[in-house]
Amino acid sequence: MAIQVARHGPGIAEVVIEAPPVNAIDVKGWFALARALAEQGADPGVRAVVLRAEGRGFCAGVDIKEMQDTEGFDALLGANAGCAAAFAAVYDCQVPVIAAVHGFCLGGGIGLVGNADLVLASDDAYFGLPEVDRGALGAATHLSRLVPQHRMRHMVYTSQNATAAELYGYGSILTVTSRDRLRDAAIETATAIAAKDPQVIRAAKQSLNGIDPVDVKRSYRYEQGFTFELNLSGAGDRLRDAFTQGGAR
Repeated sequence: MAIQVARHGPGIAEVVIEAPPVNAIDVKGWFALARALAEQGADPGVRAVVLRAEGRGFCAGVDIKEMQDTEGFDALLGANAGCAAAFAAVYDCQVPVIAAVHGFCLGGGIGLVGNADLVLASDDAYFGLPEVDRGALGAATHLSRLVPQHRMRHMVYTSQNATAAELYGYGSILTVTSRDRLRDAAIETATAIAAKDPQVIRAAKQSLNGIDPVDVKRSYRYEQGFTFELNLSGAGDRLRDAFTQGGAR
């Protein structure tokens, strides 16, 4: 698991997820991602952050194999805490976060992207919450920032995905481009933001968070409570075992 941080030109930081084969993030990785985002936002030399990934897709969510291979509840509790920390780090980052999404964006990936300030995607990107099929719940809070309420419910109940083109139609994706142009498009967007007065941009980020109609942290924590209940009932283990034994990753 690797979270890479790089600088691109004046004032732009890149935080890159790279966890082969599918960017399923383990417990340590979620906390590392949270730290990287917080550190870049706190750096006075940074004016915008691009959050992207290498590999087949943006993020496949939590590492379910780690969860099933760990005795007791430590991995489950760690994944829930790590996801909450990483999602909050995107939201609380002191400068705008531009998510650049290619391929799949699933589960925890939705939590990251839904809390971003701006989203760009490649034309092969798709978004989904397969949580119901994994015996868990969560990140509907963040999905509802990307798609309308009733579409969000349909996606949660059926585990159906939505394409980048669909989200672009809702206005939640700024630009859809080819995969080979995605990073450049994200850097261009970040450059336009970085050209503004940094004190004003940081104030703008804080003010926009302050007028949000939904407290995303409290809302996500409420969702997590049902994941804990499902795990205690045995449904979580049953469906996660079926997933890992099916060889899905």
